[in-house]
Amino acid sequence: MSVTDFTAFTPQEGSTTVRVFVTGASGFIGRAVVAELVEAGHEVVGLARSTSSAAVVRELGARVRHGDLDDLDGLRAGATEADGVIHLANKHDWTDLAASNRAERAAVHTLAEALAGSGRPLVLAAGVAGLGVGRTVTERDRNPAVGPDSPRGGAENLALEYVGRGVRVSSARFAPTVHGEGDHGFVAVAAEAFRRRGSAAYPADGANRWPAVHRSDAARLVRLGLEDAPAGTLLHAVAEQGVPVRDIVEALAERLGLPAESVSPEELAEAIPFVGGFLSADVPTSSELTRDLLDWKPEGPTLLEDIAAGHYDRT
Repeated sequence: MSVTDFTAFTPQEGSTTVRVFVTGASGFIGRAVVAELVEAGHEVVGLARSTSSAAVVRELGARVRHGDLDDLDGLRAGATEADGVIHLANKHDWTDLAASNRAERAAVHTLAEALAGSGRPLVLAAGVAGLGVGRTVTERDRNPAVGPDSPRGGAENLALEYVGRGVRVSSARFAPTVHGEGDHGFVAVAAEAFRRRGSAAYPADGANRWPAVHRSDAARLVRLGLEDAPAGTLLHAVAEQGVPVRDIVEALAERLGLPAESVSPEELAEAIPFVGGFLSADVPTSSELTRDLLDWKPEGPTLLEDIAAGHYDRT
């Protein structure tokens, strides 16, 4: 019995419908991407490592390949059977980043090898955090993470090597906050830390900037990248170039009924391990080239609107 619960699919001549293999299909961003692809008429096969994840994928109208990032044979088969691949999954094990990075690199290598020479698309998830500090990052900025010991295992640069080997690679660089109902990312972690602390805190004057994008807009960009992005394209899933961190913290404080105060970056990093360091960074990021290339126009709520809507009241 196949680990994938679908029958063979061959696109009809002239059809734009493709079978897309999606890792991370049941995740916060993945669910939105799968729904976007299905709505556009594509046939989706989502990777699921548990019964509950598989149920989520099926409910979205997709089919399931059972497995996880450590199942390299399963990843290879999923990519081989697909017309295109979207790689969103990541272990995100903050207690063992080295293991997460190794798994990410191995997964990207496996998927890209399976697509080599085919001309088929591979869209992989990456991030804009770490690409620059204190200046506006653009799609022309190359990722400094190179090699297996670098963040995310240097997966973006590894994937781009396959452009010359017949893979239509594009990298979807997400804003550090992809927000919306159900978000459990950096802003949600900060909100929970503020509740425990009894007050909300921003670094220094809080003027440093934090890019954001609503997950519906991010999902649409991923679909457009799969369908139309030229090989080697770097895409920025960024709707708001930089929301002042003080505005974010004060909006959370208002919703949570807490005071907001200025603290040193060091104190913030101690109060919110890992996330606090990111909140002290100034990472304004442009998506102008992405918008022009794919006619991508973000339409979803802003980050502050989602905070005001109560999406971060409880995690």
